[in-house]
Amino acid sequence: MEHPATADELSGHAGPEAQAAPEALVVPDAAVSLDDVPRVLVSHGCWYPSVDPTGRHVAFICDRGGVPQLWEGPVDRDDVHLLDAEPNPVTEVAWSPDGRWIAYTIAPGGSGHTRVLCVRPDGTGRRVLAGGEPGSSAYLGCWARDGSTLAVTVAEAPARLPPAGAEAGSASIEQSGAVGPGAGALSPVLGAAETLHPEGWTVRDGRATLLGAPSVPEPPTGHVGTVSAAADHDAAAAESGPRTLSAYLVDPDGSAAPVLVASEQEAATLRVCDVSRDGRLALVRRGPRAGREALVVRIRDQRVTCAVPVADGDPWIGAFAPDARTLWLRSDHEREHAALYAVALDPWGGRLGLTVAAQRDGSGLELLTLDRDGCGAVLSWNVRGVSELEVTPLAPGTALDRSRAVPLPHEVVTRVAATADPDAPVVALSGSLRRPGVWWLPQGAALRTPWSSRDEDVVAPGVHRPVRPVPMRPRARDGLGLGGWYYRAPGRSPREPAPCVLHLHGGPEEQERPVFEPLYHELLGRGLDVFAPDVRGSSGHGRSFVDADLGRGRFAAIDDVADCAAHVVVEGLADPIRLAVMGHSYGGYLAMASLVWHPELFRTGVPVCGMSSFATFFAGTEPWLAQSAAHKYGHPVRDRELLHALSPMSRIDALRVPVLAVHGEHDTNVPPGESEQFVRAARERGVEAELLVLHEEGHDFRRADNRRAFRRAAADWIQRHLTG
Repeated sequence: MEHPATADELSGHAGPEAQAAPEALVVPDAAVSLDDVPRVLVSHGCWYPSVDPTGRHVAFICDRGGVPQLWEGPVDRDDVHLLDAEPNPVTEVAWSPDGRWIAYTIAPGGSGHTRVLCVRPDGTGRRVLAGGEPGSSAYLGCWARDGSTLAVTVAEAPARLPPAGAEAGSASIEQSGAVGPGAGALSPVLGAAETLHPEGWTVRDGRATLLGAPSVPEPPTGHVGTVSAAADHDAAAAESGPRTLSAYLVDPDGSAAPVLVASEQEAATLRVCDVSRDGRLALVRRGPRAGREALVVRIRDQRVTCAVPVADGDPWIGAFAPDARTLWLRSDHEREHAALYAVALDPWGGRLGLTVAAQRDGSGLELLTLDRDGCGAVLSWNVRGVSELEVTPLAPGTALDRSRAVPLPHEVVTRVAATADPDAPVVALSGSLRRPGVWWLPQGAALRTPWSSRDEDVVAPGVHRPVRPVPMRPRARDGLGLGGWYYRAPGRSPREPAPCVLHLHGGPEEQERPVFEPLYHELLGRGLDVFAPDVRGSSGHGRSFVDADLGRGRFAAIDDVADCAAHVVVEGLADPIRLAVMGHSYGGYLAMASLVWHPELFRTGVPVCGMSSFATFFAGTEPWLAQSAAHKYGHPVRDRELLHALSPMSRIDALRVPVLAVHGEHDTNVPPGESEQFVRAARERGVEAELLVLHEEGHDFRRADNRRAFRRAAADWIQRHLTG
C-alpha cells in the first residue's frame, strides 16, 4: 500500500519553515459585572454557545453592550457576566472540556485579522494565545479531550513575491483527488489528482462548467492566490506572496511547548476539528470552498493517513468515535445533499470503509455535534431553509433508527453545543419573529435561557412587529427552479403592487433563511416590501444548484436576479416601476452587476462590500480568500477574459440609476477600493452616486451604532428614490 503523504509533502516545504509557534501573552483582566454594562440595544442577540463540563453553564456571544462580546451564565438563571469588556468583536467561543478555560476569537477593529485568546470562567487570567504578532492572524480549532491543549491555526503575514524571472518557490495548492471506492488509505498529494474528468467539468465532481479548467488536471503552476496587474490595465501593480497556515496544539498554561499538527503554504483554510482521545490523531479540515476535505493526520509526524471530501458550510465537520476506529463526518461526497458518513479506520488512521449512516431525501445535514462521550450526536437538517433537529445514538455499522426529533420554537438552528446529558443539548436559534437566542432543550423541552431576549422584546414599544415571510419559488428563464422569501410591509392590501427591494445574500453559497433581519425590518417600516431570493450558486438546494453559477454560469446568475424581479411583478406583489436592488459581499457584486446588465429594471441600488472588478479584487484581497475564490469565480490568469467580462466595471457605461455603495473601512476580504472605483466611475458619467464608509468595521458590520447607521442610510436612500 502506498504510504500517505506527510504534511510537509502536502505543503511543499520543510517543517522548519512553518509559521513560528505562538507564544501566550498575558493581558489585563477585562471582566465586568452586568450592572456596569450599558444597555445599548432594546433587544439584544445571543449566539455561538459553548458549555462547561456540567452542561449547566454557557459561554456565548452577546451584543447587549452594542458590540459582540464574550459572556458567561447559567442555563436557568439571569446571572450573567461579561468576561471581556474590550470593544473588539468576538466571533467564536470554545469552553475547555475540563472547565478551566474559555477560548475565543476576536476581530480587532472588525478586520479579518483575528486573534485567539483565553480566559478563566471567572474572568481572570486573560491572555492572547495566537495572532498577536504584527501582520499575523489566528482562529480557533478544537480542544483536546482532556482540556490540556487547544488547537489554533496561525497565518503568517504574506511575503512579497520575488521579481519577475526569480524562482517561483513552492507549488500552489490546487485540488486533491476525490476519494474513490474501496479500502485503503489515500495519498492526497495536492495538485496531483488522478481522476480524469471529461471536457466541460470542473476538478470537483459536480456538474458545473469552469471556463479554462483542463479535463486532465495540470501540475501546480504558481501562486493561485496571486494576480498580476497585467490581469487588467486598471489593477494596482502590487502582489502578495504565499502565506503559510500552521495548526498547533497550544497549552494555555504555557507549561508545554506548542505541537505542530499541520502546515500548508497558500492554503485557503486549515482547521483542527477534533483530536482522538488517545492524542494520536487529528481531524483537519482543509481546502478551498467547493474543494473541502477532511484529513486524518498522525500528530507524531504530521503524516496524513486518510482524506475524504466534505461539504462546505459549517467548519466543524465531525469527530472521532471514542476508540478512534470510526470517524463521523458531515459530507456531500458523491451526493447532492450532505449526509452523516461513518468512516471506518484501521489502528493507524487509514481508511477501511465509507458508509452513509444517516441521510434525508432532498435535505442536507447542516450541523453535526457529537456528545461528550462520543456515543451520540445531535443532527440539524436544512429542510427548505428551515431547521429540523434530532438526537441520535451512534453505533458504527448499524442504521441510526433510534433517532428522536426535537421540536423547535423557532425556524433556524445556527449552533449546537452538546452537554454531559446527550438528551439536553444547548442550541442557538434564530427566527423570523425574534432576535437570536440560546435555548436549553432537556428531554425535548424548549427552555429559553433567561439572558436571551424575550420574543415580545424584539422591537421597541410602538414599533411594528416583525413580519413572517412566505416562501417563493421563481423559475429562471432557462427553467431552473429558484427559491427565496417574500416579506410584505405591514398594513398593505394583498392586491396592491408595492415598492419592493430585492436583497441578495453573500457567499455566493449562503442561503436566505427565515430569520429576523433588522435591515428588512427597517425597510418594511418604510412601506417597502422585501424579496430575498436564492439565485443559482446558493446552498440548501443541492450541489448541482451550488455549482450552476461557475464559469459562464455566472451570467445566468445575473439573469436570475431579473427573473426574480419579474416573478414578484407577475405575481402582483411588486410595482414594476418601483424596484430597488441591494446585497452584501457577493450580493453586493450581484447588485452592481444587475444595475449594469439590466439598467432599465431597477430605480436604484445599494451594493454593500461588493466586488466591482475581479482583477482588482484578486489583487487586493487576502491571499487565502483569493485561493478559495479562484475555485468559485475563475482563475485570475487562465480565466482573465471571463472575469473581465463578468466585472461590473467593464459595463459601467450602462449604469443609469443612482447608487449608494457601503463599505467597512477595515474590510480585508473585499477591499474598500472596490466600492470607491464604482462610485467614482458613476460620478464621472454623471450618475448620482454616494459612498458610505463605516469606521471600525470590516467585511461584516458588528457594532450596533454602525449597523443602525447603515440600515437608516440605506432605507432613506431607497425610500427617497422609490417613493419620493
